[in-house]
Amino acid sequence: MTVLQRSDWYDVARDTNWTPTFVSEDELFPPQMSDPFNMPKEAWAEYDEPYKVSYAEYVKVQRDKDAGVYAVNTAAARTRFMEEAGQRWHSILKLHFGAVSLAESISQIAEGRMARFGKAPGMRNMATFGLLDEIRHGQSQLYFAHESLKHSPQFNWARKLLGTNEWGAIMTRATLDDVFLGRDAVTTAIMLTFAFETGFTNMQFIGLAADAAEAGDTSFSNLISSIQTDESRHAQIGAPLLKLMVKNGYKAEAQKAVDIGFWRTYRFFALLTGTVIDYFMPLEKRTSSFKEFMQEWIVEQFERTLLDLGLDLPWYWDYFLEDIDSFHHGMHLGWWLYRDTVWFNVPAGVSAPEREWLEAKYPGWGQSWGKIWDQIADNILAGKTDLTVPKTLPVVCSFNNLPIIHTPTKPWDPKGQMLTYKGKKYYFQSHVEKWVFEQDPDRYAAHQTLIDQFLAGLIQPPDYEGALNFMSLSPIERGKDADNYAWAFQDQGPGQIAAE
Repeated sequence: MTVLQRSDWYDVARDTNWTPTFVSEDELFPPQMSDPFNMPKEAWAEYDEPYKVSYAEYVKVQRDKDAGVYAVNTAAARTRFMEEAGQRWHSILKLHFGAVSLAESISQIAEGRMARFGKAPGMRNMATFGLLDEIRHGQSQLYFAHESLKHSPQFNWARKLLGTNEWGAIMTRATLDDVFLGRDAVTTAIMLTFAFETGFTNMQFIGLAADAAEAGDTSFSNLISSIQTDESRHAQIGAPLLKLMVKNGYKAEAQKAVDIGFWRTYRFFALLTGTVIDYFMPLEKRTSSFKEFMQEWIVEQFERTLLDLGLDLPWYWDYFLEDIDSFHHGMHLGWWLYRDTVWFNVPAGVSAPEREWLEAKYPGWGQSWGKIWDQIADNILAGKTDLTVPKTLPVVCSFNNLPIIHTPTKPWDPKGQMLTYKGKKYYFQSHVEKWVFEQDPDRYAAHQTLIDQFLAGLIQPPDYEGALNFMSLSPIERGKDADNYAWAFQDQGPGQIAAE
């Protein structure tokens, strides 16, 4: 018997649309869950997924991937890499596993929503495989984190983080709830698979896998590479959907979803990836700065993809290009100053050679951020490390839950970054966060940041130690300086670069 080519049977096999007779179309696909824009059925019929895979093919490929990942991990366990890797690499792993492992589990729900409520068979098919992908990603990363528990109890935060009131957990939940869990199938596809995965995580995993290989962590590099190949497939769910929306007169709705989703996830990405690239990675292992990485891998490809789909660049694009030069520096300073509020040991990343590197990559860094690190180093050299840990909580953005920071050499305009809604004042990191809030204020107005909970009396005793306990951080889990302040005692004294 002649075997058919896949192209002969694929479209027929995956076309699971039908005309419902026991329920109405709106009951089968409720608009609030499926398509609130009410695109015509003819438009949905044109949806064509770029990655076509059958279930048999999917299972075979995934089985081979898992076999390779766990085989490499078993082989790597015979080496002493983790014992010799140093605190910086341990911190990168702890940060990644804590922020990402359970986020993969949350994305299962988003993929499941698209698989159930997507109106195009190809969209449902890709989302079904995406759901299976995310189950695999969450389980494998939790497994790898568990394997590392013998090196530090902080690795337990891969499982623990998102169930706590740690400030990073509040930020992560708020972001994921908005982008992954609180949207209809169409908007989820745009914000998750296009803005977040195509825009950021697909490229992030490529870079992270390369960094791991450079650092000698073959096990983690192989794991992340395996995940990235899944991401590159199901990240394509949103692109053909955007193309359909533009073609059928829904460009404004598509553009708004992209603009909101991109900015919301950019802040998350800058915090997790920008700080790691420019401060956590040992200097000799760095291949580029965060700004260079963004310009080469994110900015250029995202600009090209948007324009090819018939969309415009987000209205804040010029501000975004400026922001990648500064925002993550302030976030890293926050990581380090509030190091006892996180679940990993934070490297300062400002030894004399690293300062030179930062100044070369970000001209003017010494005159702005460097001066703050000068004062920190002076306090350490004077034996006053207690002055390097704040004793009160910072003002945080009402939208993204991150500390409100600004480049020290530039004035801050708080009036342009706050508003009053239903009698309550809200403060924002920038005018972009404020704009997103204004698009749907009731979606965000009831959210409580860590500071809101402090002011509401939920943190007892109402002091810094009470806040640490509220965040479920036991003394043994709280972060410290990853290098035990060695960077401050190097030959080149503080202030030299800033003074040049």
